[in-house]
Amino acid sequence: GAMEPNRLIVEEAQNDDNSVVSLSQAKMDELQLFRGDTVILKGKRRKETVCIVLSDDTCPDEKIRMNRVVRNNLCVHLSDVVSVQSCPDVKYGKRVRILPIDESTEGVTGNLFEIYLKPYFLEAYRPIHMGDNFIVRAAMRPIEFKVVLTDPEPYCIVAPETVIFCDGDPI
Repeated sequence: GAMEPNRLIVEEAQNDDNSVVSLSQAKMDELQLFRGDTVILKGKRRKETVCIVLSDDTCPDEKIRMNRVVRNNLCVHLSDVVSVQSCPDVKYGKRVRILPIDESTEGVTGNLFEIYLKPYFLEAYRPIHMGDNFIVRAAMRPIEFKVVLTDPEPYCIVAPETVIFCDGDPI
């Protein structure tokens, strides 16, 4: 039988943005989603994350395009199925705690906040979910970070006024 309209097959993203997933315009219309809306995605093992949805004219109606970072957060692979739904009430974060993942920081000197996190979030209004891992490419090499806590929980949008804590030992 046909899948429910909000269940979609995972395909590789065309743009490598950790905060964006793409659907066809027809699918966005069917699900009553608008460009730039925040959506909640559910994958395997009860994993979920939040992303911004954009339309992509080349994306088939039954597919959703996402990069590897988003797939990893959902525990899915290419051609697996995820569900997508509108998440209209996402609040701006008061504060978030984001820690680097230990192995990726070996030998990196300098202020991780200034070099990696600040530019990554600057004016981007990225939605993040507790438990998410994401990769930032900057300065010397990519570093992986984990979202340890969001206030409000379990997800929020990192706005210019959101306080980002990244002190503490790497995990």
